[in-house]
Amino acid sequence: MLTGFFYHLRGSGLDVSLNEWLTLTEALDKGLCGGSFTRFYYLCRGILVKSEADFPTFNRAFLEYFEEVQKAGGQIPQELLDWLNNPAEQKNNYDADAARELLRKDLREIQRMFLERLQEQQEQHNGGSYWVGTGGMSPFGNAGNSPTGIRVGGQSRHRRAFEVAGERAFEDFRRDTVIGVRQFQTALRRLRQFSTRVDAPKEELDLDASIQATGEQAGRLKLVYGRPRRNTVKLLLLIDSGGSMDQHRKLCAALFQAVSDSSHFKDLKIYYFHNCIYSKLYTTPACSYRANVDTEWVLRTLGDDYKVIVLGDAMMDPYELTGSSYYDYGRSDSVRGIDWLRRFRKKFEKMVWITPRPMRYPPGSYWRKSYDIISREFPMYTLTMTELEAAFKRLMVSR
Repeated sequence: MLTGFFYHLRGSGLDVSLNEWLTLTEALDKGLCGGSFTRFYYLCRGILVKSEADFPTFNRAFLEYFEEVQKAGGQIPQELLDWLNNPAEQKNNYDADAARELLRKDLREIQRMFLERLQEQQEQHNGGSYWVGTGGMSPFGNAGNSPTGIRVGGQSRHRRAFEVAGERAFEDFRRDTVIGVRQFQTALRRLRQFSTRVDAPKEELDLDASIQATGEQAGRLKLVYGRPRRNTVKLLLLIDSGGSMDQHRKLCAALFQAVSDSSHFKDLKIYYFHNCIYSKLYTTPACSYRANVDTEWVLRTLGDDYKVIVLGDAMMDPYELTGSSYYDYGRSDSVRGIDWLRRFRKKFEKMVWITPRPMRYPPGSYWRKSYDIISREFPMYTLTMTELEAAFKRLMVSR
């Protein structure tokens, strides 16, 4: 019955093997999805998809193939969605007693009530507490005051809905999207392939070479061993803190946590700066003058074998790069920000600049002048899986 689905997945670019497909059919035969279409989706994804990066491809293929099943399960009328996205009126009649009553209802009861409303409702309603509409206390619709419920149409405001009807929004794990802590950890693990193999006995199983050798011997198992890798990487991480970087605080915290927990470095140094590097670096994100070190001391103390990652949006007044900065506290020997950056570039051969988000301002815009100046001095990358791996490769590969 599902043979067509198998070929549809493969035709969509997913590498689904026959063994995986047989595993899925066996799981279905054992009733592991329990007759639930949602559980069937998760069962298929768990067995057939090898990488999180393939989730979006699988989601699209799944929805394309089972489109009619989705419709048969009860599709929200387009007319209703049009009402909800273009309401004739907006009321805001908050009712504390109704809110308490809704909080007593469980997920299944609210879902049952929602399906009943879809069968009963024939016209637009807004500001009430019973029908699917906008505003008011109804747990179905959008832009209302219900403490829980199902959002239908509109935009999320308070993020209180436990379910969104009529919307297929799956978590995006593509390799070209900005990443979080879990993806940071995955990317950091890839540093291992760039680490140095030490001159030691060949005692570490080389899985890729073993698979290749076994295939060349017509399936007769042949294990290949290689010399072990050791954590020889010394990393200096410089993080921009405050100002325009505040909006990226969670992302920077995730990177800090992933790097701090990583076991892929022989030595790790982390310092902070605000906007640009000047005569002082800081040991905390607050950039307090009581917790600083001299930048000259860092340059003088650390060996040139450190790999350097600068994390910052490169968004500042261009004068902070090309003129003397007040961050040097009135020093007569104040050095331009761009010259401090060039000192780091001269000291450390392997150095990259990573921005939290892609540059959104067009070339020639005043708001990207500092970004353009820095990008001429350093190779710049964005915090995506693909670009982070490219940055690591640039740092680790000698050629």
